[in-house]
Amino acid sequence: MKQIGRYRLDEVEGFGAFATVWRGFDVELETPVAVKVLAENWAHHADVRERFLAEARLLRQIHDPRVVRVHDIGTHEDRPFFVMDYVSGGTVADRVKPPGSTEDALRLAVECARAVQVLHDEGMLHRDVKPSNLLIAEDGRVLVADLGSAKRLAEASGVTVTTGTPAYMAPEQARGAPVGPRSDVYSLGAVTYELLSGRPPYDVSDPGTLLHRSNDSRPAPLASSGTVPRNLDHLLASSLATRPDDRPESAAAFADTLEQIAGGAKVRHVRRVRREVSPGLAITLAVLVFAASAAATWFLIG
Repeated sequence: MKQIGRYRLDEVEGFGAFATVWRGFDVELETPVAVKVLAENWAHHADVRERFLAEARLLRQIHDPRVVRVHDIGTHEDRPFFVMDYVSGGTVADRVKPPGSTEDALRLAVECARAVQVLHDEGMLHRDVKPSNLLIAEDGRVLVADLGSAKRLAEASGVTVTTGTPAYMAPEQARGAPVGPRSDVYSLGAVTYELLSGRPPYDVSDPGTLLHRSNDSRPAPLASSGTVPRNLDHLLASSLATRPDDRPESAAAFADTLEQIAGGAKVRHVRRVRREVSPGLAITLAVLVFAASAAATWFLIG
């Protein structure tokens, strides 16, 4: 068993190039926590260390149930760490393979977009929106986490350092061009596409395909599967547009449209059910159609 101060580290929940996140336990308050610890090999890099601590400060500043909250920060054996809420429902990445129903996928996608909008309202871009950075609470809320790549909107209008995950990264972000809220909207479109299909919208195994994507590029449509409304394909295509101006103007607008489509999909389903008729009624209708046709024919001959 490992321990940092009063925090017991029980199991690794996730890890990346710079840090490890543990599922832990606060032995004094007797409550589960998540503890993020900077990797030992980066502990003496001043720029990485500062970026790690900046993430903790950003998370601490936001008071919203859709963003993971930081409760404590410290250093253990010269490695900084910070302590966060433990979110027990896993991540959105756990829900993409195999994909769930269209209704569940849309509900989760709306939650993701609402969480990202909270960051934008606080004047921040996430710049690494992806399924593993979106946590699911027991009540179904999605919480945004991992602000290691976050940047203040006021600082994002110039040339930026490329950061993020290629499968979910907007083309302008990959090029180091100025970014904005619509860059995160692109990432939300990619997450939504994967929730619906079980795969990212584009193959980016060759980074050049992201850097040189044409303006008329569109992801493979999903409506042909019969489970996705056609207008949802239109929304996904616009959110994944190469040009930022062609995307929904905000994460909130993206969420609003998703909700409208989800409501419309339910209405269409109800209408299909209403069109079903009993065999007896079908025979009666057929007789009436035949009689009307015969009468029309007699009238024309006469």
